[in-house]
Amino acid sequence: MSGPISNTGPSAPKKSGRRESVLTLTMARQMIPLIQRIIQDILTTRQDLTRLLPEQERLDKERRSLDWPERVRRYHLQDDIAAVAKQHQQALDELENLGVTLVDAARGQIGFPTLVNDRRAFFSWKPGEEKLKYWHFWGEKLRRAIPASWFKESEAN
Repeated sequence: MSGPISNTGPSAPKKSGRRESVLTLTMARQMIPLIQRIIQDILTTRQDLTRLLPEQERLDKERRSLDWPERVRRYHLQDDIAAVAKQHQQALDELENLGVTLVDAARGQIGFPTLVNDRRAFFSWKPGEEKLKYWHFWGEKLRRAIPASWFKESEAN
């Protein structure tokens, strides 16, 4: 078969020791609404951390000379960063539990693991795309359009 596999099952193990899932096109397409919400959480928490961490670093460097309001701000900031980091990790854990991969954290690009011609590959989606339209081989950045025949095969199953 020249397209993606049409069944599910394990493939190569992930770094965490779990076996990576292999998703069909139909399964990946059904996951998009949930993935959109999770990715929005990841991008928002990442943006929040990018905004908060430099302030924390500045306050930590100046901690011995801070006046009382700045000291209070430093303590609150530590709590805020811990809470945002926890939310961020929970969203990443959700992706892992769903068996998908965050291919590009800055763009929020997701890879839904599959096999194409017995090679590890991903169906590829990123924010702003309404539907799943691309795929790429594992380790490659070039996203290719999903052939129409793959959609026909997924609808037939």
